[in-house]
Amino acid sequence: MAKSGTKGLQRERIGIMDDLRGLSVFCMVFYHAFYLLGQVFGNTWGNRLFDFFSPLQPIFAGIFIVISGVSCNLSRSNAKRGSKLLCIALAFSAITCLLLPRVGIDGLQIRFGILHLLSISMLLFALLRPALEKIPTTWGFAPFFVLYLLTYHLEFRKIGVPYLLEWDLPATLYQSHWLFPFGLRRSDFYSADYFPLMPYLFLFLAGTFLGKLPTPGWAKKTRARSLTFLGRHALIIYMAHQPVIMGLFAVVDWLLHK
Repeated sequence: MAKSGTKGLQRERIGIMDDLRGLSVFCMVFYHAFYLLGQVFGNTWGNRLFDFFSPLQPIFAGIFIVISGVSCNLSRSNAKRGSKLLCIALAFSAITCLLLPRVGIDGLQIRFGILHLLSISMLLFALLRPALEKIPTTWGFAPFFVLYLLTYHLEFRKIGVPYLLEWDLPATLYQSHWLFPFGLRRSDFYSADYFPLMPYLFLFLAGTFLGKLPTPGWAKKTRARSLTFLGRHALIIYMAHQPVIMGLFAVVDWLLHK
């Protein structure tokens, strides 16, 4: 794949992106498996493994978000991609918030997850691209990454450099029922998968500037075919992995208690 308008390079792929995306998907599948094992099936070891690997979650999620931003420079229509992904995200919300609780499965509600974040980020990038194009490529990454750091703990009522210099924000900012997409969530808000626009939109936009840089030759080659496969089918795997995992755990649970 390549930038829109360079038809001769449209089919070229950047191997390292597929590999890193695949690694993120691999980590996500196991992370969610531990969550389901602990929270849905009440397994103590599932909870322990989930807590043990939780510190790594921002790393592989961050890689996935940056790569999604990079990919915006390789897309023919970010508005079209974002619209389709938003429909899928809203379908996930409808299923997890309305359908699953009615069949006795609770705790999996996704009100603003990573698909919501990525879809809206793509749409915003498509809208703001003419303005963003005026920012020099070599200077575009830094300010958005700084904004990401400054708003990293916004959902916890803090702003500033994480763990170094932070200030508490007024509690009144977190009283609305409708500001959770921006990281301003009420204390009673819950989403099993939560990636608000602040700070993660800034990380996404930082990735769009990385995507403008020349691709070195070593980055075009894949390093692991299995990760490449996962990376190229990330959306399908994301949509299917939790029902598949829950089905497998349900069968095992039934066999153990038969």
